[in-house]
Amino acid sequence: MTDNELHYRKLERMYLEGASINSSFYETTTLHIEEEKATITLEISPKYFHALGAMHGSVYFKLLDDAAFFAVNSIVKDVFVLTTNYNINIIRPVSQGVLKAIGNVKFSSKNLWIAESTLYDEKGRPIAFGTGHFARSKVALTEKIGYCLPW
Repeated sequence: MTDNELHYRKLERMYLEGASINSSFYETTTLHIEEEKATITLEISPKYFHALGAMHGSVYFKLLDDAAFFAVNSIVKDVFVLTTNYNINIIRPVSQGVLKAIGNVKFSSKNLWIAESTLYDEKGRPIAFGTGHFARSKVALTEKIGYCLPW
């Protein structure tokens, strides 16, 4: 395994096992990270619905922000990055199936990154998209925050 691949797998584990919101509330979540790209899937559940029976906008936001965030953190290897701004556009409601969010880095500098992400339904149709700004934090990527592998 290359150093980059090791970094990606540690980030994936940190997200899927270290963040209790993902392992408990969003338990069907998957994450795959590559260089400047992250893909997240989630099976829709009625527990994510608003009163009209479709997925709440907060779930759209979480998937889009997380995909963009991990696309950025794929190239920031020493510290946790922070979302400083994220703007979403919801195109259509969704109430069933598996969603896929794909995030990609669009701009990179020493301390600022811009990434975009698109959320697709299981037919491959875009249902939401967004763009975010990300900055370096002072929190090192360490085992203390779940940045590790089980072996």
